[in-house]
Amino acid sequence: SEQDIIPVYFDPDKMEKIFNNLLSNAYKFTQNNGTITVTLSLSENKKVLIQVKDNGIGIPAERIKKIFERFYQVDGSNTRENEGTGIGLALTKELVELHKGTISVSSTEKLGTAFLIALPLDFEEIEKANKLDTTQDVMLSDSQQLDLHHKQNGELKSPGIPAVEKTRNPELVLVVEDNDDVRAYILENLVEHYNVIEARNGEEGVAMARQEMPDLVISDIMMPIMDGYQLCQAMRQDEKTSHIPIIMLTAKAGLDDKINGLETGIDSYLTKPFSARELRATIKNLILQRQQLRQRFSNATVIRPSEVSAVSTDQEFLNKIINIIETNFEDEQFSVEILANHVSMSVSQLNRKLKALVDQPPGQLIRSFRLQRAADLLAQRAGSVSEICYKVGFNDNAYFSRAFKKQFSCSPSDYSNQTA
Repeated sequence: SEQDIIPVYFDPDKMEKIFNNLLSNAYKFTQNNGTITVTLSLSENKKVLIQVKDNGIGIPAERIKKIFERFYQVDGSNTRENEGTGIGLALTKELVELHKGTISVSSTEKLGTAFLIALPLDFEEIEKANKLDTTQDVMLSDSQQLDLHHKQNGELKSPGIPAVEKTRNPELVLVVEDNDDVRAYILENLVEHYNVIEARNGEEGVAMARQEMPDLVISDIMMPIMDGYQLCQAMRQDEKTSHIPIIMLTAKAGLDDKINGLETGIDSYLTKPFSARELRATIKNLILQRQQLRQRFSNATVIRPSEVSAVSTDQEFLNKIINIIETNFEDEQFSVEILANHVSMSVSQLNRKLKALVDQPPGQLIRSFRLQRAADLLAQRAGSVSEICYKVGFNDNAYFSRAFKKQFSCSPSDYSNQTA
């Protein structure tokens, strides 16, 4: 600084955000042993000048004009190495302008970048320009700046507020997002409605989806290591996760991007900036659709995989399950554990998968198939009730009769007489 003291009218919290965003941006794009300098000076027209300069990789000339646009990123690859959301510089510009200041940038590729902020020194000048109202937009937090119009809907919360106690709702939602602020913003808007878990990139997200088998996944597209499209492909090709609905959040709003996402297997596509209310409504609708579909098969004794899911992996999985059960249901030792082992899943994973597809746990599904086979044999008069009971894998006549009556609303002997 050229002076020891420079009196400036500013909001300390917002000025800290401005510096944090500029410095973190400089860190991301400056190599090891590089140099970052912050310089303060006075201009002749009563302005304080703040410069943040680095000797990093620089910004291509054709991209400088867009650098302050929300969700624009210099590194536009889906698996970008320089993590970011395209929010920081847009937020910085808004906060500087709320101080009645200006911000500009100059950059040369491979030589570095310099951001220059000019703030007024004269308080009267600020008053005339329009008093700095610290109770309005300037008080919005980083993640809330994602979409300024959200504040009108009363749906925003500050990331500084401690997370509320998890909801008792059974639905589990996985949020896959590499930016901490955006991930926190999504979690805060969902934690009162769903159980929420989080992952920081696509690779983490796929591993967590396989382990936890959530009811729905929300994912960004542009992430390091594995992007959103790759995450979707990996989940759709895996029997454990192929059924899970996926909502993709992205700044890429082009038609080709949306079509690419839908063809990959994405269920819904929301473009940033997104409304938290729209996100919650989309989640609710997708989960409700799956619940309604599951209810159709919750007590079914005949399941046609093509009616359960349009996803080929799900159809193949259900066909495999049905074939294994039909091959083994006469064996009274055949169990859920054996079935899970046949499909290379743990019992809990198999249980969650079948509950998600047909709302029947594996034990009930095995019993339903055995009872349906028993009904077929009774209708054909292929033996006595006791003989058929043991033939379909039951070793207790009384239990068989109770289970049969529960499924078909009549006893085995009555069923045999009715179909005679």
